[in-house]
Amino acid sequence: MSIQPFPGFRSLVTHHCVTGSMLHLFDFHGCPVTEDMLLGLGAGVGFVYWHQKGADPFMGGRANVGRADEEGLEKTASRRLGVTQTSYFTSSVPKAEKALLDLLEAGQPAMLQVDMGYLPYFDFGQEYHFGYHVIVVAGFDPETRQVLVADRDQELHTVSWDDLRKARASAWKPFPPRNRLYRYDFSGFHPPKPAEVILSLREAAIPMLEPPITNIGIKGIRKAAARVVKWPESMGIEELRRACFNCFIFIDATGGTGGGLFRYMYGRYLIEAAGITGRNELVALGEEFRQIGDRWQEVAGIFKRASERDDPAAQLAKIKEPLLAIADLEQTAWNRLRDVARSAGS
Repeated sequence: MSIQPFPGFRSLVTHHCVTGSMLHLFDFHGCPVTEDMLLGLGAGVGFVYWHQKGADPFMGGRANVGRADEEGLEKTASRRLGVTQTSYFTSSVPKAEKALLDLLEAGQPAMLQVDMGYLPYFDFGQEYHFGYHVIVVAGFDPETRQVLVADRDQELHTVSWDDLRKARASAWKPFPPRNRLYRYDFSGFHPPKPAEVILSLREAAIPMLEPPITNIGIKGIRKAAARVVKWPESMGIEELRRACFNCFIFIDATGGTGGGLFRYMYGRYLIEAAGITGRNELVALGEEFRQIGDRWQEVAGIFKRASERDDPAAQLAKIKEPLLAIADLEQTAWNRLRDVARSAGS
């Protein structure tokens, strides 16, 4: 007998692992909201370029990821909808498994942070690890020790308890999951309020325009443009190909951005926000972010071609100009968005 999802659980097609997993839980608990709204309310879009010694370069479009000075998208978006979110971390595998079993045995789906490299339904064509992937366990069979996993596609995936344990306890850097389990209280849920939407716009725009360090925001995009063309000076061919593939993944929809480094999702959020706030200029800004997403997709294409070539450096030489053009477009768009937030909040 195949494993069945918990009664009332619907598997949905989603875009981003975090907001998609949240959407599954919100839907299960009868709280209507869109995935784009969760991303936008959580001030979850930005830019970061990071290249730590001994690790592949990272180019990401997420913001409010829960650093020391951040609440984290999951908590921010939930709070703005009247929902309480907390996280449980432990280095103890037995404690982690007991906390998960308590939820599953109560018939409740569970949202977990995992290393996607240990999930058997992913096939990247090469060994690949990323520990900030988020899934929902939507069913459990204690006899076969298998779970049903809801991810971004509509198909529910059967995963062994052993593979799930490895994915939760992975030590791969830079984002080891630490057996993270998300907990939610949906009893106070309410639809998004105009004032909270306006605050979310400001909270996304400020770090893009006034970042605390040069690796973040518009400055980060310009830094990436300058640094990427220099990768061949310090990397071998295979390392260079891997770095290019890594950047492709985190721009393209393949890596859970919704395409265009989250700009497509954010553009849709702005259009939805216009209806909630009455600020019709957000519709035009939503289209502007969609077009910026198209430009990011062009950059993703260059990275992908570079990852497949015998001479990646020749392709990387083409990266600087489009990245600088994107920085200019984003500067204009985020400035306009900040102006809207200021005028609406005054």
